[in-house]
Amino acid sequence: MENKTQYDVIVVGGGHAGSEASLSAARMGMKTLLVTLNLDIIGFMPCNPSIGGPAKGVVVREIDALGGEMGRNIDKTYIQMRMLNTGKGPAVRALRAQADKFAYQTELKHTLEKQENLDLRQGIVEKLIVEDDVVKGVEITTGSKFYSKAVIITAGTALRGEIIIGELKYSSGPNNSLPAIGLADHLKELGLEIERFKTGTPPRVKSSSINYDVTEIQPGDTKPNHFSFETADEKYKQEQLPCWLTYTNLDTHEVIRENLHRAPMFTGIVEGVGARYCPSIEDKVVRFSDKPRHQIFLEPEGANTEEVYVQGLSTSLPEDVQHDIVRSVAGLENAEIMRSGYAIEYDVVVPHQLRPTLETMKIEGLYTAGQTNGTSGYEEAACQGLMAGINAALKIQGKDPLVLKRSDAYIGVLIDDLVTKGTNEPYRLLTSRAEYRLLLRHDNADLRLTEMGHEIGLADEERYTDYVGKKAMVEAEMARLEKVRLKPTKELQAYLAEKNSAELKDGILAADLLKRPELSYQDIAKFAGEESLTVPRYVYEQVEIQVKYAGYIKKVNDKVEKLKRMEAKRIPDNIDYTKVNSLATEAVQKLEKIRPETIAQASRISGVNPADISILMVYIEKGKIAKKDSEKA
Repeated sequence: MENKTQYDVIVVGGGHAGSEASLSAARMGMKTLLVTLNLDIIGFMPCNPSIGGPAKGVVVREIDALGGEMGRNIDKTYIQMRMLNTGKGPAVRALRAQADKFAYQTELKHTLEKQENLDLRQGIVEKLIVEDDVVKGVEITTGSKFYSKAVIITAGTALRGEIIIGELKYSSGPNNSLPAIGLADHLKELGLEIERFKTGTPPRVKSSSINYDVTEIQPGDTKPNHFSFETADEKYKQEQLPCWLTYTNLDTHEVIRENLHRAPMFTGIVEGVGARYCPSIEDKVVRFSDKPRHQIFLEPEGANTEEVYVQGLSTSLPEDVQHDIVRSVAGLENAEIMRSGYAIEYDVVVPHQLRPTLETMKIEGLYTAGQTNGTSGYEEAACQGLMAGINAALKIQGKDPLVLKRSDAYIGVLIDDLVTKGTNEPYRLLTSRAEYRLLLRHDNADLRLTEMGHEIGLADEERYTDYVGKKAMVEAEMARLEKVRLKPTKELQAYLAEKNSAELKDGILAADLLKRPELSYQDIAKFAGEESLTVPRYVYEQVEIQVKYAGYIKKVNDKVEKLKRMEAKRIPDNIDYTKVNSLATEAVQKLEKIRPETIAQASRISGVNPADISILMVYIEKGKIAKKDSEKA
């Protein structure tokens, strides 16, 4: 009989991080166990029923390019799909989907159940089995023990979770699920530094009680778009459920101001730190007192439910106040609240204790991912789970870890920010956090990451073959446009005039004509030969972006090359920063605390200045000689 207590990897928690962690480890050949509080809420969406958005949508594409599941799952279960920021440049475009939240979690659970090498177990992990600072497994409340070479904790907001509504505060995970209290206590006992964060969610109202006539419809796109590079355009759903836009008003704000004395975040009941980028409605009214209104999006939670998520109205005010707030909003005058909004406080592992692989420095083989590390959002959680699962598997296989650089992916930006800079609030990924965002686009995630996913065994042969084919077609078409010369024919001149584009004085290469901002690939395809008319959309969109932004992309790539040289300069694991003469006191403290792995990572630590980096580089290159020289000086 097979031993069902011995595994390679054990994942604790079945949310978005835990699902990706278990799938990636199992798909890389690891015998994997997922232990979760409740099998019925695997992949559950306790907050907004959506995937994607600015920066986050690119992360989902990156997860997919590496071989993760989130993109495929939302493509199967969305009820609306929209590309955001289409009027802006490609660096800030992002896809967002409304999910059928119940179909999403059902589909994801079934995917996990079918996965080879993966066992699912409902249970509450009380503590870890640790010997000589090496994790050996987990113990659940029933006393059963499961052993492994690596453990990944993805407990989310259940880690000593407490729900807050008005003056009411009680122990609970999200959506009144069980909290993980024993595990939270045990992590502290192990010596991990823990902080307390807070997040929140708005009320859900009954759809049939909403007057949609006074709101603005927000339909999905008619043009096919998908998160997964595997999903074919013909699978795009033309019939989609709309969202609706309305606004708070001065009456809404007055209700809130009159009840601030009952707001937990102002009375001291809320102790955890909340996110500035996702404030509650009471926080918005106080912080932005000059604004007469705030946007409210009414988002259906699924195709077979009456529940509507009132995005923008996150609150922990008492239920009677929530009732008055909701009914002050246009379209919600007679709305029936089905679920009240609430705040939830929870424990997080302070992320400076992690390596860039998401393994804890203190306990070998122990990884943490998702909201456990202080982030917010399903997408941020999922990408961390994916990377933790990948790196746990690679470590067990005796291979080098996969650490994405800031120039490789938004995932690299997120993890580097966490382990290098830390976070004093729930971390949300923003486009502005990525200094190389022109390279980290929605459209090219596969070109950036599929080869890496294939090398580690996550992106399968079919995916890799498609990637190679696409890359070759893009390169071939770009090379062809560099050779095709267009003559200033009457037909072309007339077309340029129609597009308000300057007429040609002489012949021009098709690639140079495409650089004109007012012209698209489809415009020049009419004149650039029959070959242009057969180029697939996913190829010509890539060609157009690369041609139009070639100069900017080159400048960014030059900066990336300089960064790579610093990333290549590794810092010895056993370095004692207190012995590096001339380092500033703050730099010594920060370097000892974070233990950066490369000079580039050290340079991004707040409090470590360029002079400190120069001293550190000399010390590493010359060792004791550098110290003696500085002493003589």
